[in-house]
Amino acid sequence: MTLKCNKQLKIAIAIIFFILLVDQISKIYIKTNFSLGEEVFVFEWFRIHFIENNGMAWGVEFGGKVGKLFLTFFRLIAITAIGFWLYDSIKKQQHKILIIAVSMILAGALGNIIDSVFYGIIFTESYPGIVATVAESGQGYNAMFHGKVVDMFYFPIWSGYLPEWLPFWGGNYFTFFNAIFNVADSAITLGVTLLIIFNKQVFPEETAIKDITN
Repeated sequence: MTLKCNKQLKIAIAIIFFILLVDQISKIYIKTNFSLGEEVFVFEWFRIHFIENNGMAWGVEFGGKVGKLFLTFFRLIAITAIGFWLYDSIKKQQHKILIIAVSMILAGALGNIIDSVFYGIIFTESYPGIVATVAESGQGYNAMFHGKVVDMFYFPIWSGYLPEWLPFWGGNYFTFFNAIFNVADSAITLGVTLLIIFNKQVFPEETAIKDITN
């Protein structure tokens, strides 16, 4: 590899390692110190609220245990594809922002797949009022590939009843922002956001083609 490739590779490895480290430390701490549903107020608009996500984003379930297994393997395939994208981008000495963004997306995906693959055999089940512990061999809450993703960051910036005149949702109680997420989710979101904001810089050939055709 050239000097530039080596530098980009070091940047990618550093980003992935840092995100994975912070993600897993925060998840393990929450999993082994909070009972399911426990909430701590940091500010009125920022809380640590422990939940476990058994499916996709926003807590969507996916066809029971078979669906969960399929989802986990799909994530593994996606991680492989993202990893190849990162490798190819470094090899071709693509824009630095692209390397950073894809590294963040890969790290986030890896962070959540670790939960899905291993947490079921590493920890006991979390319940309201009962904190999980590191499980003895064979005593985990589920089989390998059937773990739940740990989420904890909650930003209910505003809650209240919407005006009656508002179409469809008028009069309903609404919370903005009601998603509960983790460090890995944040890394993926920020990575995708960088790709969108700096689209012309990171994908100059595609942008040039669009300009010509238009």
